[in-house]
Amino acid sequence: MLQKLSIENYALIDSLELQFSNTLNIITGETGAGKSILLGALGLLLGNRADANIIKSGEKSCVVEGEFQITNYNLDLFFTDNDLDYNDNTIVRRVINLSGKSRAYINDLPVSLSTLKAFVSQLVDIHSQHQTLQIADEEFRINVCDKIGKNEKVLLKYKETYSRLKQSESELKVALEAKNSSARDKEWLLFQIEELSIAKLREGEVTELESELNELSNADEIKSALTLASETLGADENGILSALKSIQVALDRIGGVYPLAANIASRVKSSYVELKDIEDEISDKMYSIESIPERLSFVEERLNTIYTLQQKHRVQSEAELINLLDEYNLKLSQIDGSDERVKELNDLILKLNIDAKTIADKLTKSRSDAGLELSKYIESALGELGIEKSTFIVEITPSDKLRSSGQDIITILFSANKNLPARAIDKVASGGELSRVMLALKSLVAKSSKLPTIIFDEIDTGVSGQVADKIGNIVTELSNNMQVINITHLPQVASKGDTHWYVYKDNSGDTTATCIILLDEVQRVEQIAKMISGSQITQAAREQAIILLKK
Repeated sequence: MLQKLSIENYALIDSLELQFSNTLNIITGETGAGKSILLGALGLLLGNRADANIIKSGEKSCVVEGEFQITNYNLDLFFTDNDLDYNDNTIVRRVINLSGKSRAYINDLPVSLSTLKAFVSQLVDIHSQHQTLQIADEEFRINVCDKIGKNEKVLLKYKETYSRLKQSESELKVALEAKNSSARDKEWLLFQIEELSIAKLREGEVTELESELNELSNADEIKSALTLASETLGADENGILSALKSIQVALDRIGGVYPLAANIASRVKSSYVELKDIEDEISDKMYSIESIPERLSFVEERLNTIYTLQQKHRVQSEAELINLLDEYNLKLSQIDGSDERVKELNDLILKLNIDAKTIADKLTKSRSDAGLELSKYIESALGELGIEKSTFIVEITPSDKLRSSGQDIITILFSANKNLPARAIDKVASGGELSRVMLALKSLVAKSSKLPTIIFDEIDTGVSGQVADKIGNIVTELSNNMQVINITHLPQVASKGDTHWYVYKDNSGDTTATCIILLDEVQRVEQIAKMISGSQITQAAREQAIILLKK
């Protein structure tokens, strides 16, 4: 709950500090004194937007700080999830500078505005007379039923399932688009794969074929040259080999008398062996070289096939064609796999729909029970607030499709008079009736959610007398289990507070300033008497104020 509120340089506020009681805190003041300014400053702690216009004239920044006692409110996990330091007495601070930018802190650690809002919204709820139109908002009605029905865990599970369902539906849409697009590509891929597969490509084949093509195309010329070389080397008597053999024999004969001849004979012998080997190789090759038109035609056609494929696919080698075939096969397998993916998603969506519908049915049942409880409570509370013959119906109609909050369409029907049919509350209820409905509704929600602090901002506008006293009783009853801060203009309500703050304008300085003081018992009597009789306080008003304060 809110223990202390400090405000500096906000609008007409120079500096003030309020220490609230744990029960019912009353704030009163004349119209225009600055009660709304005080509430606006508090709104900054709840994450409301702000700009530089709220900074007091002549100052560089404004600061609003709240100290909250959060023991036993199960907020440890929030601190862990947001990497914050937990403290039973947690300090929340908001700083606004002249550029309009703001900074937020929890226990002196900087946090985002959304984190600040998520934290403080678990501690404080502000209800003003201007929020009566909330009842026309379906999301608000759903939230009320969920709080009364304590649906937090079930709703969280539903939202997780619903989110997965929507995500799977999005994935299915993408998969179907890909499948339809791939179906158009599949025929083309199949053709390319078939064409490349039939070619039975082998890395290095082009080099081999080009060499063979040269040989087959010039077979006659090659064979003629090889024949000439073979005959020249190996002719029986006139060939080079025969001559070298004769030279070697002659040199061997004179080797004994002319030592140089032996060396030369050895070298001639080496040449003979080398040339003989060449002659043998030529002889082997010579018989394998033949002009074969059929083979030549095959090689030319084979090379033409590979060259055409390279040109078509804009690559430089058969190795690249082989890699391309692998890529095409992979794409085809992915296309074939898309059918399986679509089936998987369809099966998952069917299951998630069933799961979400099951959880939505639980929510519908819980909201229906909460609606009955709400109807009974509101009609009873309105009876105490002067609308004795009211009808308040929470009508829950399951929709034909799932939505982010479930499947329910919630309508509130209302009649303030006996025997008149109930109709949509935002169409038939007056401002005063809506204010009392919202007060009763907020009081039940506060009890159900066990919120630490609730702030009422002039919710008693438009009522007086006995009804005002009943409103004071409802507010007092709430303060027995939670902290209540109530801004009011009714003496019947103000008299019920445990602490009473008075807001006023001070014009004694160079500029007007909004100030607030904690009233003592004597000051409370005077203030409540003034609320009863106006600026001219009568003795009767003082006596009435004393009576109210003793109730």
